[in-house]
Amino acid sequence: MFNFLKDTIAEIILENFQQTFNSSSIQINATPIDYVGDCTIVVFPFTKFSKLNPEATGNFFGEKLMAKNSNIESYNVVKGFLNIVFKPEFWLTELCLAKANKSFGQLASTGRKVMVEYSSPNTNKPLHLGHVRNILLGHSIAEILKACGNDVIKTTLVNDRGIHICKSMLAYKKDCEKREIRIGSINPTTESIKGDHLVGKYYVEFDKAYKAEIKSLIENGVNEDDAAKNSSMMKEAQQMLLDWEAGKPEVIELWKTMNGWVYEGFDASYKKLGVTFDKSYYESNTYLLGKKAVVEGLKESVFVQDADNSVWIDLTNDGLDRKILQRKDGTSVYITQDVGTAQMKYDDYKMDESIYVVGNEQDYHFKVLQLILKKLGKPYADGIYHMSYGMVELPSGKMKSREGTVVDADDLMAEMIDSAKQTTTALGKLEGLSEAEKEKLFYTIGMGALKYFLLKVDPKKKMMFNPEESIELQGNTGPFIQYTHARICSILRNNKLERITLEESI
Repeated sequence: MFNFLKDTIAEIILENFQQTFNSSSIQINATPIDYVGDCTIVVFPFTKFSKLNPEATGNFFGEKLMAKNSNIESYNVVKGFLNIVFKPEFWLTELCLAKANKSFGQLASTGRKVMVEYSSPNTNKPLHLGHVRNILLGHSIAEILKACGNDVIKTTLVNDRGIHICKSMLAYKKDCEKREIRIGSINPTTESIKGDHLVGKYYVEFDKAYKAEIKSLIENGVNEDDAAKNSSMMKEAQQMLLDWEAGKPEVIELWKTMNGWVYEGFDASYKKLGVTFDKSYYESNTYLLGKKAVVEGLKESVFVQDADNSVWIDLTNDGLDRKILQRKDGTSVYITQDVGTAQMKYDDYKMDESIYVVGNEQDYHFKVLQLILKKLGKPYADGIYHMSYGMVELPSGKMKSREGTVVDADDLMAEMIDSAKQTTTALGKLEGLSEAEKEKLFYTIGMGALKYFLLKVDPKKKMMFNPEESIELQGNTGPFIQYTHARICSILRNNKLERITLEESI
């Protein structure tokens, strides 16, 4: 249709102004969602023929196009942009033609093997609103790709090790010591709390104690930098990390116990969100994999080793910077782990594409990752794609788990389901439904509202979310779409039509 419009515009110019115009240079795009239209034509280049201002030129070409094309229902002009609206019958015809020649399915289906990685939480806190946006984006992308005929593998990389995990572990250990009870006596059952919430509570407790210690040191004349270096809390957490890496039995046991609580909590949240994974990768199993890549890179002269034994890659000629891959003490950094994990994923699935659903704060990280893999000659490097999205912020700024300033995912889902219950009950349309059916209805409406609210925003845009404002169940919402679907089903039932084909509807 775009090509047809371009040819028609060139024809209009020739007929009315006796001049030729290269139709391939005409700009036609999908109309932005804030305006009415199916496609938008840029009319500025046509003013040299019409000798009119852009708005008058747009109206001139709009009238001519409608006269020549019966598929056009209406048009409108916004400054130098002509928005075209096609008749519903046009779209139905196009779909039927696509179905008849099977081109629709062939265009949509690539038949490629695609891995989509999303969620990728830390095991020191429960899921929050930011995770929910990530999860819903990743799951939706995976399902769309699958519906288009691709072989899709849904994965998550769980960040289950590191200093942040040790902070929760240390705060928990100290609480047990303070209460003079054995490790494990405080647990999700005794505290009547989900495991991920219990561990997250101790992460916040560590931060409070750490900040109090820093404040005390500064009040006693220690400068801020030295206070941070001399913090006994931080030193203990760092020692716990070293003990973990050394395999100290009691530390490993505590780590397994607390992570187990978190996994159970995550699984419950994922189930409520309606998302699944085909495979979970764990940082504790992958963080050393990059060391092999470091050896390989040094051998191929892709990496260089400095005098202090640290290993680097120089990407300045590629417009980036010099990036460290191995510290002087031989330990790997995050990018090194990702290099190793990328290889592990490819070895497991031999996928054509690997999509990482990660916030835009990591845009630079993924540019570096892909470039390193290309320089190492990895066959899967070109298939890496960073699905970057804007972060979710509160009116007070960024959410901070360590300070407890987050919108909890479980609380948010419960609130949405409760809002759906109150709204639906007030409408009085629950007659004849059992309690189980009512609960299912409340869940469906509430989760539909939440999912649509988060997915309707362009992924590239940053989202502002005010937890004090409820998500509306009316207007441009998930429940409105659900209601429309229910009405259509009702019409079909009332007319005793189980199925209606596109051809029959025209």
